Amino acid sequence: MTTTYAIAIGNTQERYRCRADQTLLGGMEQLGRKGIPVGCRGGGCGVCKVHIESGKTRCERMSRCHVSAEEEAQGYVLACRAYPRSDLALRAVDRMARCIERHLAPPPHPHP
Repeated sequence: MTTTYAIAIGNTQERYRCRADQTLLGGMEQLGRKGIPVGCRGGGCGVCKVHIESGKTRCERMSRCHVSAEEEAQGYVLACRAYPRSDLALRAVDRMARCIERHLAPPPHPHP
């Protein structure tokens, strides 16, 4: 039986389950969720950069142009290269995260 973990995306309040043998991005896409921006899926573009707020991951090689060693030590990873090792809470970061948050934000209230 494959182990699965609960993943919570703070930007969108989405939750999904991800297998230990799936990347965070792959697990999200398989379920049709959209909380993490999708780019090259290979660790080279940085579009899927997330900050792990709680929990543990195992990461494959990532472009240091997008995630420095210092950032990785602070919990930043590329979701296309990170595998869950526990339940996780994360947030999408950088400019793509702002686009998602704007798209999902409730419309502003009109002034009377």
